[in-house]
Parts: sequence; structure tokens; C-alpha cells
Amino acid sequence: MTPSRKGSRPTGSDPEPSNTSPANASPANTKAKEASPAPRTAPATEAYPSQPETRADRKAAEATGAANGGSYFEPLPTSALHVRPPDAEVQRRQAERDSALRAKPVLPRVFQVLLAVFFPVVLLVLAVRAVTSPLFLWVEYNRPGFPGDGYGFSTDDRMTYGSYAVDYLSNWAGPRYLGDLMNRNGDPLFKDGEVAHMADVKLVILSSFGAGALLLLLGLVAILYLRKRSRGGVRRGLFAGSIVTLVIIVALATLALLGWQQFFTEFHRIFFASGTWTFALEDTLIRLFPGQFWVDAGIAIAALVLIAAVVTLVLTWPTRRRRGILPDEAAGKDGATRQAAGETA
Repeated sequence: MTPSRKGSRPTGSDPEPSNTSPANASPANTKAKEASPAPRTAPATEAYPSQPETRADRKAAEATGAANGGSYFEPLPTSALHVRPPDAEVQRRQAERDSALRAKPVLPRVFQVLLAVFFPVVLLVLAVRAVTSPLFLWVEYNRPGFPGDGYGFSTDDRMTYGSYAVDYLSNWAGPRYLGDLMNRNGDPLFKDGEVAHMADVKLVILSSFGAGALLLLLGLVAILYLRKRSRGGVRRGLFAGSIVTLVIIVALATLALLGWQQFFTEFHRIFFASGTWTFALEDTLIRLFPGQFWVDAGIAIAALVLIAAVVTLVLTWPTRRRRGILPDEAAGKDGATRQAAGETA
């Protein structure tokens, strides 16, 4: 190992300090040092969370950031500053909401009223159709106590000729359907006045059947609409219709009991011209359909309508269950459950 020369700087030693001190440094050197850039250091990286892509993710990130306190999050587009409106405006809006909740659509109420009005008419037409049938004739002619014909018609004769008259009321045949009928002696069974009256009766009967069919169709439309748009609307409409029917039946029955002949006369005056519906006792219409027949027919029509109305009234009676109201005990439990849920929330 060769010794170092005296006065020489050993290898690896610190460099000798410069003889130039800050005090002795020239102004040019000082400016150069000040102008020289500072050594670059690696910038501190801040941990910014990745931004959510969907609105739901952004709301979740916003809630998480609020819980952590001070974490960065991107404000939602709708998270603007909320300013409470004046109290008067708040009350007005609340009143409008309450009014909207209490208000009910008008159309369901209209259909309920129509259903209540159509119901008694449809029942009456169906009852009339049941009476104008050969079955009712057979029951009448064969029931005990029905008056016989004093001019020679047997029960079979009445059943045969009466069936022709009843069938004429519900078919599309012309007046000759009855005008061409002959009795056992070869004479016309019905006179011209009788045939003309039966033609008038047929017009009234077919018109009532057509009106009843139309109202039945409209009633079915109302039922279908109410089933979809109004809970309990069908029940309320039929319930009101049954009450209206009972009122009408009671009123008509009272008038009939107070004076049947007057009631029968006024009824014919409404639908037929004067002098076209009165006949002699020996005329065929009177022999086939005496006064007792019309009393029994009126009772049968009223009984059928009354039974249908009472059954409908019972089936649609507004009980607590049908109105959707719970019993008191169940209502109390439900109220306690709701109160507990509100306190938990």
C-alpha cells in the first residue's frame, strides 16, 4: 500500500470547504443560487374516491361521506339549497293535497246512480217476460179457484188459444197471426178490435223488452267499469237500486190495493187510446183473460220483483266486512301496531 503524499487529500475524504463564504460571495453568485430551481420532490398524492357512475351510487356515496365526515363527494345535480316556503304557502299546499285526497272521481258516482236507476226497470221487464209465457198460462188455468168460461171454452181450449195470444206478443209476426185463427165453428176467433188491441199491446211489450235489454247491457257496462275503478261501487249501486225498487213496489201495491179497478183503468189509459181496450164479456180476449187473470198477473209480477229486490238488498247490505271496516278488536290491534311502527321509525 503506497503511503499518501504529505499534504495530499486522502481518497474518500470530504471535500475541502470552499474558501468562498456567503459574506465573500459575489452578488452574481448569490443571484444564481437564488434563481436555481429547488430540487423536485414527489408530490403528495391525495386519495380521492372514485366517482359513482349512477345516480343511486352517487346518493349512496353522498350518504356514506356524510357519515364519515369530511370525505369528498360530488354533489348531486338536484342537491340544491332548499328554502322553506312561507307558512301560508305550506298551509295552502297541504289544504290542496287534503282536498285532492278527499275528492272522489265523478264518473264512478254517475255509474252508481245509473245502475241504481236501471235495476228496478230491468227487474220489472224480466218479471213481465216471465208472466207473458205459456207456463204462467198453464199455472193460471189449472190452479184451484180460477174462474171457468161461461161460453164453452174448456181448459184445453183456453190453453191452446191463449198460447197463440201470448206467443204473438213476443214474436215478429203481423196481426194476421191472430186474425186468421178460427174457432170450432169456423168463425174468426178474434174480432178486428181485439186484433188491433193485441197489436197495440205487442208494441208496448216489445218496446219494453227492447228498453230492458238496452238498460241491462248498460248496467253490465257500469258493473264492469265499477269493478275496475271503484271498490264497492257495484255493491253500493245495487243496494241503492234494491231500495228504489222496494219503494216503487210498495207504492204501486198500495195504489192497487186501494182500488184495483181504478188502477187497472189508469194503467190502460196511459198506454192505449180510449175505447180501444174495452170489450164485451163474450169476446175471446175476455174469455181467455178474465179480470182474475190480471189480478194474478199483477201479484206475480210484484212478487217476482219483490223477491229479487230483497235478495239483492240482503246480498249487498253494507256490513262492516263488505265496507272493509275491521272489527273493534282488530282495529285496536292494528292501531297499536301502527303506533309502535311510528315510534320505531
